[in-house]
Amino acid sequence: MPIIKELPHVPAERALRVIGGRWKVFALYFLFDGPKRLSELRRLIPDVSQKMLVQSLRELEEHGIVHREIFAEVPPRVVYTATKLGMSLRPIVGALCDWGKKHRSELEAAAASGAKNTTQPKRGTPSKSK
Repeated sequence: MPIIKELPHVPAERALRVIGGRWKVFALYFLFDGPKRLSELRRLIPDVSQKMLVQSLRELEEHGIVHREIFAEVPPRVVYTATKLGMSLRPIVGALCDWGKKHRSELEAAAASGAKNTTQPKRGTPSKSK
């Protein structure tokens, strides 16, 4: 397996390399709820191109995170499912989502606090009076 040789030996860096990228976490997040067809994932992730979504899913498949099943129909039907290994990422992705929400709210609070401070005169600065 050549892909294993390309992965870093540091465990955290390895995990980030496997799930890193703009669209992999999106795809995983929706696959945690159950099998999805490519068209379903495209609807759920409207900003992704089909090419990038397929590439992300193939990389996840190479790492054993996602299973792709092709049904012999006309036209062929392809269904993606999170594997057992992929489902083990659910609490990690959930924790990342929680941290992202906390980070956003803290930055918004800091920005709001900073905005309040910039509208008030600084101490020691004389105010203009008419």
